[in-house]
Amino acid sequence: MAKKEYPFDIDGRTITLSNLEKPLYPSGFTKGEAIDYYIRVSELLLPHFKNRPVTLKRFPNGTAGKAFYEKNAPRFTPPWVQTFPVPRRSKEGDINYILINDRATLVWCANIASLELHPFLHRAPKIDSPTAVVFDLDPGKGTNLLTCAQVAFLLKDVLKRLKLTCFAKVSGSKGLQIYVPLNTPVTYRATQPFAKTIAEYLEHEHPELIVSKMAKDLRPGKIFIDWSQNADHKTTVGVYSLRTKRKKPYVSLPVRWEELQQATASGNEPSLCFEPKAALQRLADVGDLFAPVDALKQRLPADVMAVMQSSGTTKSPRKARPQSQRKITVTD
Repeated sequence: MAKKEYPFDIDGRTITLSNLEKPLYPSGFTKGEAIDYYIRVSELLLPHFKNRPVTLKRFPNGTAGKAFYEKNAPRFTPPWVQTFPVPRRSKEGDINYILINDRATLVWCANIASLELHPFLHRAPKIDSPTAVVFDLDPGKGTNLLTCAQVAFLLKDVLKRLKLTCFAKVSGSKGLQIYVPLNTPVTYRATQPFAKTIAEYLEHEHPELIVSKMAKDLRPGKIFIDWSQNADHKTTVGVYSLRTKRKKPYVSLPVRWEELQQATASGNEPSLCFEPKAALQRLADVGDLFAPVDALKQRLPADVMAVMQSSGTTKSPRKARPQSQRKITVTD
């Protein structure tokens, strides 16, 4: 069957869209609906993605088919799409990551069935300087999103004692993610050990509920606090990204602490799950609850960092190209 193509003009760019009627989810949610969702959410999504190299999770045959992560901008990437070269970890050369800095790029990514968008915690060109610390709460067998919420409050309390404000978003899959905005000079050499220390402390205080170690056989009945996402080579699903774990699309969406409390008290897990239509209506009502993550300036507590440095828990980041040699580029 011939591929149906449709020229689409957006912000001065012409993009050839294809197979808009093609279902990408078992529920029947189509590629056209995915593109429409990303256009409608773009005003809120784009500021969070600006200059962040992004890994695309693509589903050319829908979520029931084979998926793959696309790090390197594909050869057919339009020349107007901005990219940024990041040195490979284990061999020579760069990975040319896409930067989703405008609506046209966002639409182009959606058109190649990039349903999930996974940005880094840093912005180009400062690829060793995260703008936030993230704690990814992953429910083990026998636990759920509401159990994650319980752990989130324990985490919030510890961070509050360290004079750090944090924000929550549902992953759109099974878990919950807690972001600590920094937006001040810092490197992963500090943020990852900090996140690991907090996770280990909570595991020590609540061993029946929390695990900080990677081994999957330790996770049943517990919430794994994944601190390892705080690294220059790891990405976390972006705010307002679609997710693909279920038959219907759900959205990775910010939630208020009061909402987590209410859901936990009532046992109402579905109240924390948002399909695209509900997500868009919610955003029209409450706006961008994640805006402070890009604006609030905080520093990791000096006393905690001093203890970690004296105990040798910090470690050197990978050798990276000097920033003076890096620049935002476009693909050939």
